[in-house]
Amino acid sequence: MSVLDLARAEIRALQPYSSARMEASGGELLLNANESAWAPTGDNGAGCNRYPDPQPAALVDALARLYGVRREQLLVGRGSDEAIDLLVRAFCRAGRDAILVQPPTFGMYAVCARIQDAAVVEVPLRHDFTLDVDAVLAALTPAVKLVFVCTPNNPAGSVVPRADIERLVRALDGRALLVVDEAYVEFADEGSVTDLLDRYDNLAVLRTLSKAWALAGARIGCLLAHPEVIALLRRIMPPYPLPLPSVDAALLALSGWGQANALAHIGVVRAERARMRASLAGLPGVRGVLPSQANFLTVRFDDAGAAYSRLFDAGIVVRDVRRYPGLDDALRITIGAPAENERVLAALAFPAQARGVA
Repeated sequence: MSVLDLARAEIRALQPYSSARMEASGGELLLNANESAWAPTGDNGAGCNRYPDPQPAALVDALARLYGVRREQLLVGRGSDEAIDLLVRAFCRAGRDAILVQPPTFGMYAVCARIQDAAVVEVPLRHDFTLDVDAVLAALTPAVKLVFVCTPNNPAGSVVPRADIERLVRALDGRALLVVDEAYVEFADEGSVTDLLDRYDNLAVLRTLSKAWALAGARIGCLLAHPEVIALLRRIMPPYPLPLPSVDAALLALSGWGQANALAHIGVVRAERARMRASLAGLPGVRGVLPSQANFLTVRFDDAGAAYSRLFDAGIVVRDVRRYPGLDDALRITIGAPAENERVLAALAFPAQARGVA
């Protein structure tokens, strides 16, 4: 059985849009895409009057090396969000198919499914925010085509052991595609599962340059999967997804200097995460701090609303996650630079001083 048998038949049969860049490459005088012959003001040689390569070769090669995959196993797009949307549209028929998620988790899986009119099957994480593989498999129905697993989890910060990922992907063979979201994996002790891609054609992995690589504003993300899945999604992807400035920013970040810089910052975040967890746990009004393998800590408060207000009054914005199951007393606090983290601690420990009150 091919993994594409899980995808929508009408997508497999779709005649995709063929852009000018797809149909022809090379040449010196480009008159095939109705572009302007003049660069825009302030372009400085960036070439923004021309459409970009749909999958820029230099960027695809750099990302393939970074993630240890073959270039045909990689699709680069506008953040992980685009890959999530493409997967749902390719595999889920409106009003008939479903995805499966484990709340609390990243909200875009469900948003993309509901836009597609696909059902969302929810199997909550355990009370300690670990994944219950048996419960996931028990909830699986023939309608479920995609199972999303976020590790490290957002917003809890917990990880799914590699053994559980392997058990899931084996059990889902021929039934559903397992999509592992590794947006925060660079901050975790346990590494990526991308090395399993050659063993399981029903495994896909989401990666992003938004977090550890400091490129949230550039919107660069990847799907790593079986080449047939990558080729299928390219059929429904917009023809020019990546702006040239974003591609240039990504290539700089992935250069030798850029990688050294990113690794240094990851080390700071990991050290600050440990320090902040200990410091936050000792503050009055803090019930507990969830263990995290991401670049954030989720903190339980006696009064999370009051804590949010104290931080906001001090000019600090954190994420209110009280709407998520099991987190009705919690705020999610991103690990910042050391001086920024000190401001958080000061605002929570000494709210009057943080607001400038004598």
